[in-house]
Amino acid sequence: MHNYCVILAGGSGTRIWPMSREGKPKQFLNSTLDGKTFLRATYERMARIFDPSHILVVSLAKYRNLVCRSIPELPAENLLLEPFSRNSAPSVAFAAYTLLKRDPHAVMVATPADHVIKDEDLFDDSIRRALEFASCEDVLVTLGIIPTRPDTNFGYIQKACEPSAPGQPVKIKTFTEKPPAELAEVFVASGEFLWNSGIFIWQARTICNEFERFCPELTKQWEGWEAALGTPQEAAFIGHVYTEAVKISVDYAVMEKSDKAWVFPVGFGWADIGTYEALYTNWPNRDADGNVGYAAGDLIAKELSGCLVYSSVSDKLIALRGLENYLVVDTGDVLLICPRDEDKLKEFSLDLAMPEYEKYR
Repeated sequence: MHNYCVILAGGSGTRIWPMSREGKPKQFLNSTLDGKTFLRATYERMARIFDPSHILVVSLAKYRNLVCRSIPELPAENLLLEPFSRNSAPSVAFAAYTLLKRDPHAVMVATPADHVIKDEDLFDDSIRRALEFASCEDVLVTLGIIPTRPDTNFGYIQKACEPSAPGQPVKIKTFTEKPPAELAEVFVASGEFLWNSGIFIWQARTICNEFERFCPELTKQWEGWEAALGTPQEAAFIGHVYTEAVKISVDYAVMEKSDKAWVFPVGFGWADIGTYEALYTNWPNRDADGNVGYAAGDLIAKELSGCLVYSSVSDKLIALRGLENYLVVDTGDVLLICPRDEDKLKEFSLDLAMPEYEKYR
């Protein structure tokens, strides 16, 4: 078989700070959703579809040990380590060129490491149908989530038409990145738009050719990849590539420009755990007042409603009373108490950029 999975696990997860930190971002957190790290859960989900020897992980070199703890069975040659973070396009290029060197007929799924999938059987079927389509056609495929609400935290994909039959792909007309609330409402009401899942399927050769067409400033840095990848010279070669690499997402680099972009509309129950609101919404257990949380130590909570409470400190008592729709997150060196409001949380991100707070990032 020529099918491969690439898990992208180099993100920083800044929007769920301080749970997610530079030294241990969200993909390596012990997921309170099922007791595993998000990376481990993604690996196990993909191992239902792919031969484990055909699953690769792209992450930062500084996260090598964290990846190995989450997936100890991952072959060393399947861990692709980036020296610097340069967004998703360089990560996908690294994986695509690596697979081309190993298998000129490789068809790859590229997926983030921080998704929650509700119906895994339907997810498996969707991935397999997309792989079959991409293996036979010179196309770039993504999975588009049928939206359940006008959410402003996701990008949107406009279908060029309706599928010819249920479960069939359609050409993509437009992409829109995180629209304002009013526009998101129009998108969902129209029935023409899907959420952008960030899960991509294509032949390795196709995506490399499209990078060459639409992002030559990226591919010129990869000249000589055939001689370098998989050899003792690989580390030095990758260091040079990433020193000069453009910082750009695969959406901007290729998907929004290519005439080969297709989407499979899917409805398997999906969430991108990129915000506290997504974490709150997808927490499996909540009490009668809509509170969710976890405390490694002791917790006394009275007259709370709609709150997310999290503490990783085992020798501390958290005592709370009279809060409504609040976040309380204690990581030992940082205590965050804030309304469960994305706009207010963004203000903390701006403050965190100040030099005096570097040790808390």
